Amino acid sequence: MKVKYFKDTDTLYIEFRADGIAESKDLDENTVLDMDAEGNVCAITFEHASTRTDVSRLTVEGIDR
Repeated sequence: MKVKYFKDTDTLYIEFRADGIAESKDLDENTVLDMDAEGNVCAITFEHASTRTDVSRLTVEGIDR
C-alpha cells in the first residue's frame, strides 16, 4: 500500500494494490476510484486534497505482517 501527496497539484493518491487498473470511476468531480478487471479497488485519488482531507497528518494503525 502506498500513500502519495503531490503538493504542486494538491492531489492525494492512495494505492491499495499494484494490480493493473482496468477501470476508473469518477465518484464526483474530484474523486476517482481505480479498479482491476475483477472489480477490486486498486487506488483512489483525491483532487484538492488539502481542503477535503487532513493531509497534514498520517496515522498508520494495525499493521500485521
